[in-house]
Amino acid sequence: MLRNARLVAALTLAGLAGGAQAAGSEIEQLKAQLRELAARFGQLEQRNQELEKKVGELSATAPKAAPIEARVKALEDAQTATDQALLTDRLSENEPELVTRLKAVETQTLAMQKPVRQIEALEGITVEGGLVAVAQRVNGAGTDSGQRESRLNYRGDIEVTLPGGEIGQAEGTIYAQLRFGQGEGVALRPTYTSTTNSSTFQVAGVNDPDSSFAVLAQAWYQLNVPLPFDGYKAYSRQRLEFTVGKMDPFVFFDQNAAADDETAFFLNNAFVHNPLLDSGGDAGVDAYGFTPGFRAAYVNEQDKAGVWSASLAVFGSGPATSFSGSLGKPFVIGQLEYSTRFFDGLPGNYRLYAWRNGRATDLDGNEQAHGGWGLSIDQRVTDDLTLFGRFGNRSSGTASFDRALTLGGELSGGAWGRASDGLGLAAGLLRTSDDYRRVSTSRGNERVAEIYYRYHVNEQIALTPDFQWISRPGGDDGAGDVKAFGLRATLGF
Repeated sequence: MLRNARLVAALTLAGLAGGAQAAGSEIEQLKAQLRELAARFGQLEQRNQELEKKVGELSATAPKAAPIEARVKALEDAQTATDQALLTDRLSENEPELVTRLKAVETQTLAMQKPVRQIEALEGITVEGGLVAVAQRVNGAGTDSGQRESRLNYRGDIEVTLPGGEIGQAEGTIYAQLRFGQGEGVALRPTYTSTTNSSTFQVAGVNDPDSSFAVLAQAWYQLNVPLPFDGYKAYSRQRLEFTVGKMDPFVFFDQNAAADDETAFFLNNAFVHNPLLDSGGDAGVDAYGFTPGFRAAYVNEQDKAGVWSASLAVFGSGPATSFSGSLGKPFVIGQLEYSTRFFDGLPGNYRLYAWRNGRATDLDGNEQAHGGWGLSIDQRVTDDLTLFGRFGNRSSGTASFDRALTLGGELSGGAWGRASDGLGLAAGLLRTSDDYRRVSTSRGNERVAEIYYRYHVNEQIALTPDFQWISRPGGDDGAGDVKAFGLRATLGF
């Protein structure tokens, strides 16, 4: 009907136009256009009928969609089943697959959280330990009894480092060390070196030699304060260090990279530390080498050429070392240290220090103030060779010897394909003091030498044959040479 109406309207318009126009040619052109328009309308009508037919066929063959209400209800039922399944941790074969998979992931996550919490709790905590055993034999001329003697001893150390909390940008560290062992080693005739086996340890006053007791060797707290105080901590290249507690003074003073650990390097006490401080007794420490005290240090790492520091400490001396006497007349020591790289970038450390002990002893064993100064140097000169040197001079007080010079080094086994091994050699001269010469028959200077080879069985175990020689022990020209043969075994973890 729409098509017929359109056609009638067109014809009407055409008739009106024909009546109004007189020219015959124009009427004919208009009629031709109307015929063309009518033909196009016919084609469109035919195409519309074909499309309607196809739509009907598709509607007849397509499945009917479920009512939207039914689909909504199905979704609500699935959500309800999921919520009910999530109310319990148990797995069921009737619950939706999605819930089962979610529970499995949750179980795995909970299982992983426990070790993560344990790792977080242990973060910053380190535990180290080691055992050392030494078998040593000394010739008759070197023993107190005058007879050749052999001794076996062992010592163990357990060290724990804990985070000590923060105060602003400052960070604290807690350190504790337990030490245990048995065996006092061979008793030497009088010598300046005091002992050829610095690894011995046994609790004093124990009546039962079959018992082994542990002592709290060290327990101290250190606070590291970055500088400047109002600066950005990550960019700080300066800091202050404050340490308080019971400690080994030689952890912080007179250190040496090639000669300060009797479990790895030299066994003779004259090479482990400055002989005036240790063997000579000027360090105010207890029978085991520890004492309570306070230390302050400034460290500067701004210079690319090296790091320098200055430190000062006050330690207990005499009865104060065992917490049983006055803190007066302490052992005071200060040190300047510079670490740099010489010899084509190889590391070296240079230390100058001075001390005063208000409770040292004189030649008669009476209390006397002693003072002195010393040097401790270690320098790698090749990739495999490290040299060291120490010098000590007593500037006040009287004692059996007043100067000491020790020199030596270690050659690593890299030169012969065993980089973990080491060959060490050292020699020393301990000068008899003028005061001691006047009251004794000692006229010479004690000379000391030691050689060892450290053989690493594996990463934890090392065996070290060792030989020591002491000439003029105690400065006595007429005394026979002391010769000590030993084998050290160490286990570290």
